Amino acid sequence: MSKAVSRLKSLKKAAEKIQHGNKMRTDIPAGMAAAGPPLGPMLGQRGINIAAFCKDFNERTKDMKEGIPLPCRISVNPDRSYELEILKPPATFFFKQAAGIQRGAMEPGKEVAGKITLKHLYEIAKIKSEDSTLECKSLEEICKMLVGVAHSCGIEIVRDLDAVEYGQFLEERKLVIEEQKKLLQEKKEARMLRTG
Repeated sequence: MSKAVSRLKSLKKAAEKIQHGNKMRTDIPAGMAAAGPPLGPMLGQRGINIAAFCKDFNERTKDMKEGIPLPCRISVNPDRSYELEILKPPATFFFKQAAGIQRGAMEPGKEVAGKITLKHLYEIAKIKSEDSTLECKSLEEICKMLVGVAHSCGIEIVRDLDAVEYGQFLEERKLVIEEQKKLLQEKKEARMLRTG
C-alpha cells in the first residue's frame, strides 16, 4: 500500500510541473497595435509587457498595408515571455476585397452582396494554405471550406465575370445597402423610444 501511495505522490508532482501555456487568440490590425483597449487589458491580464509586444507586432507587420486585420495566436510562457504567431488575414477580408464590397449580406442565402470568380477563390485558398492552422488540409479541402465562408458572407462564386455587368450590379447593390441602413436606423430609433 505504501509503495502505491509513494508512486502516486511522485506522479502527482510530475503532473504539476507540466505547463500548458496560456494561449490567447485575437485579431490585431497590421501596424496598429496599441496599448489601449481591447489589446492592452488582454495582454496585461496575462502579464505581458504591453509596450514591448506592441513594438514587436508593429515591427513584424510594417511591410503590410496598415489596418488589415490579422488573426494572432499568442502563447504566454510562465516567465512572462510570449510566442507570437501571425496568420494571414481572414477569408472574409479577402472575399470583400476581391468582390469590391465594404460589407457582406445582411441575409446570406436570400441576397447576393458580391460576386467572385473561381480564380479568385483558388488564389485566396493558396494564400490561406500558408497558415499553420490549415497546413494539414489539401488545397481542395481549403477551397470547399472557403466556398462555405463565401456563402455565409452572401458572396456568389461564378465561372466568368463581366466587368460592365458587375459594375451595374454594384450600383444596384448600393441602393439596397442604403435601404438596409435606413431600416436599421429606424429599428434603432424605435428601440431607443421603447427603452427611454
